[in-house]
Amino acid sequence: MSMYPPIFETASASAALKALIGTSPVRLWPFAQAPENSTLPYVVWQTIGGRPENYINNAPDIDQYSLQIDIYGTGASSVRAVAEKLRDAIQGVANIVSWRGESIDSETKNYRFTFDVDWFVKR
Repeated sequence: MSMYPPIFETASASAALKALIGTSPVRLWPFAQAPENSTLPYVVWQTIGGRPENYINNAPDIDQYSLQIDIYGTGASSVRAVAEKLRDAIQGVANIVSWRGESIDSETKNYRFTFDVDWFVKR
């Protein structure tokens, strides 16, 4: 099993989401590593916390990861549409724990929608 949450695999399995963020490549990158001048909209994610499920007598069998997901686009409707499809794609396998809000980047003028997810990954 992977040590990291399968966000890319889960998101890229959604045809509805890929219709918005592309297929070649699927515009979903870790650690805010979107290539410069990427086509909008796109999604970036990063781990912001987590912990193993510790037991007294056994090694952990599950790791919990907290992710921050940021969606960037040219307008409110595009980032909201991606957020909705991404929510639909991951809700069956992870828990959305916070809607962080919307903003506009002062330099690029790109719109941003942010939310947090808790993901439990079996070892």
